Amino acid sequence: METPRGLADHPFDWSEARSGEIRVLRGGRVVCVVGGREARKLSARLAAADGVDDPRAQLALAKASGHYKHGTER
Repeated sequence: METPRGLADHPFDWSEARSGEIRVLRGGRVVCVVGGREARKLSARLAAADGVDDPRAQLALAKASGHYKHGTER
């Protein structure tokens, strides 16, 4: 699987707080904070990926942040 162009150019990153919350970052800024059951699901998806550069991780972070498919998809 190849990383979509926009995600390859400006990838997401994340940090996990002790409370279990996941902070989704892009460009060094917090885009959103995911907590509770959704954070546990996202954490499992990120653990299955091979690091932040893995396309699966980037797509999971994009979907979690809501910055996914803004009308440019076909």
